[in-house]
Amino acid sequence: MADNETENTPTASAEKDNKICILLNATGNVPIIKKRSWTVDPYKTVSWIQKFIHKYLKLDPSEQIFLYVNQTFAPAPDQIIKNLYDCHGTNGKLVLYYCKNQAWG
Repeated sequence: MADNETENTPTASAEKDNKICILLNATGNVPIIKKRSWTVDPYKTVSWIQKFIHKYLKLDPSEQIFLYVNQTFAPAPDQIIKNLYDCHGTNGKLVLYYCKNQAWG
């Protein structure tokens, strides 16, 4: 994932680099990632995002990360980010919620 804090607008940067801007929101009792906005390669999978969050938060190997799109459903681990963005992206971003326990869907 790329760091957008040095860019003027994450959306413009994401479009320029053909990357997708995602917002990561914590829910439940999971640690919060202070940097919410990230850009990712559009052909990364949901499982790649889960692994990134797991590693970033330095979670125990036995702990799981669940991802939800717009607080409604859990995408399949092999789902490509571009497909999710095309169907559920709003305002130039894909909003993903992460937690350690199943929450929605």
